[in-house]
Amino acid sequence: MKTINFDFSKSAHMIPLHSLHQLQPHIDLAHKMLHEKKGPGNDFLGWLDLPNRINQEEWSQIKKAAETIKKQSEVLVVVGIGGSYLGARAVLDLLQLNRLFPDNRKEKEDIQVIFAGHQMDSDYLYTLSEWLKDKDFSINVISKSGTTTEPAIAFRILRKLMESKYGQEESRNRIFVTTDAQKGALKKLADEKGYESFVIPDDVGGRYSVLTPVGMIPVAASGIDIDEILKGAQKAVVDLQDSDMTKNAAYQYAAYRSLLYQQGKEVEVLASFDPAFQYLCEWWKQLFGESEGKDGRGIFPASVQYTTDLHSMGQYVQDGRRMIFETVLKFEECNSEIYVPDTGENEDGLDYLKNKDVAMINQKALEGTVMAHIDGGVPVGILSIPEKNAYWVGYLLYFFQKSCAISGYVMGVNPFDQPGVEAYKRNMFALLEKPGTASMQQELEAKWKK
Repeated sequence: MKTINFDFSKSAHMIPLHSLHQLQPHIDLAHKMLHEKKGPGNDFLGWLDLPNRINQEEWSQIKKAAETIKKQSEVLVVVGIGGSYLGARAVLDLLQLNRLFPDNRKEKEDIQVIFAGHQMDSDYLYTLSEWLKDKDFSINVISKSGTTTEPAIAFRILRKLMESKYGQEESRNRIFVTTDAQKGALKKLADEKGYESFVIPDDVGGRYSVLTPVGMIPVAASGIDIDEILKGAQKAVVDLQDSDMTKNAAYQYAAYRSLLYQQGKEVEVLASFDPAFQYLCEWWKQLFGESEGKDGRGIFPASVQYTTDLHSMGQYVQDGRRMIFETVLKFEECNSEIYVPDTGENEDGLDYLKNKDVAMINQKALEGTVMAHIDGGVPVGILSIPEKNAYWVGYLLYFFQKSCAISGYVMGVNPFDQPGVEAYKRNMFALLEKPGTASMQQELEAKWKK
């Protein structure tokens, strides 16, 4: 039976099984806290059974909105930051290789999904605005409050552009809002302007929100089958119910991380040999970094893209400080075949590879890298996903959410809050002379000049 599998057997000499089994009572306690909703942050556990309690009316509304977007637009601009964009971007990059080659879309009705509001680079926003002037576009703005600085700035700019291009009435049909059900600046604006609105559930934090309208509207608009994503997540809910880590791959992964952290391994490197994983890695970094990095604790999440980074970061992983461990992502099956051609010449010395599948060569690069890193003292686990399709991506998203929650509880932190995120905002608001921050302004300016 196909399933996601986590294998750390090749690092068994660095991860004694008896030590791993000693973590089972801690895993059991974390499981109980999570499922009985008695642990820290229990107000934000809506994601836990979300795949099995999807509001079918809302799900249909998502698909209907996606069809509207596709019919009226060449481009959908998704405005959001953090969990409001990383989940959707991860899914799109995993399942739409044509995102790398946007002019090679298979169908004319396919739309480009572009992201804004995840940074404040003026060159990016200017270039995007100029490019959109010649495009038919829609906007999906995603923000719980509507006052988060980065997406709020981007939305102001893009809304003004849209209204100057289409007028107020037509713009009303091209702006889709994902926000709080009852309150907030964006909710108020949506009600006043008559924008179609979708709800960010109160009990689901941003980094756990990919299976809500936050992630599913952009994904559905791109043409990906969100029903298949949901089915994969639903299967993961069933498969990952048992607290026995020998029967639960997500809990094996959580235990593996916890044991290595206890051994002084403070950096986890998520690696892949497929560039489509790039934004899945970015989403994973937010999920684990924001969930565990608090109270002076936490594993620092990093990522690399092999074989590219074997020619750069590979040196550090192989011979640098032994504070790291590695988790390698891989799909068991590729969707395409391409072979090294026989050119009749051998100037490059590659005749020994002629007529061989590039996917097989990439797999051997993976195997060689894993063996080299283990020999160099880096524990390596391999997370295998059966196929690159919507079903298994849905399963993988839930897998990481569940393992993150368990890992956070075992570590002794609340995996559902992010108090440190506000620190930079307080300073930035004071330096920008936001009303009510005058007492901080001079102090911060003097500190910066030092």
